[in-house]
Amino acid sequence: MLRRCLLLLALLVPLVVTAAKGYREIQWDDLMPKGWDPMAAFKGVDLNRLQDSDPKAAELLAKVRIEWDKAPVEPAINGQRVKIPGFVVPLERKGDEVIEFLLVPYFGACVHVPPPPSNQVIHVVPSKPVKGMRTMETFWISGTLTLQGGDSGMGVYAYRMNAERVEPYEVKQGKKR
Repeated sequence: MLRRCLLLLALLVPLVVTAAKGYREIQWDDLMPKGWDPMAAFKGVDLNRLQDSDPKAAELLAKVRIEWDKAPVEPAINGQRVKIPGFVVPLERKGDEVIEFLLVPYFGACVHVPPPPSNQVIHVVPSKPVKGMRTMETFWISGTLTLQGGDSGMGVYAYRMNAERVEPYEVKQGKKR
């Protein structure tokens, strides 16, 4: 009996710890449906032969933008309480406080052309304004993710998050020997 109780406790402890934290840590790839290829629009194109001023490059960029703006979402993530790291692009400020921003997977996204696929952009509305946030700083964002897309003017997004926690991203240093 004691052995059975200990086994049950061992199985439940990870669930309790996860529930206590309340957020499932995800990565950016988790926002893309399996099998979707963001590079499909580039298939058969030798990018090394294109120059920025080449009309074919502009045509390709326009084609990619159309495809990326309608990138498919991962329906299983809808309504999930998640935690994800990323770079911020402030959208709306009130003085020194940011009240709305985009979260993107890599430095320079949405600030430079082209913005990432829409399924790699999250529109974030924090529960309280974030003081002193600057463009392209990295943060952990925790909250409820929904499939709610739109166009922010800085980029098209496929997800929206009501953020309950906005924390600076810190790299954990290993132990010194």
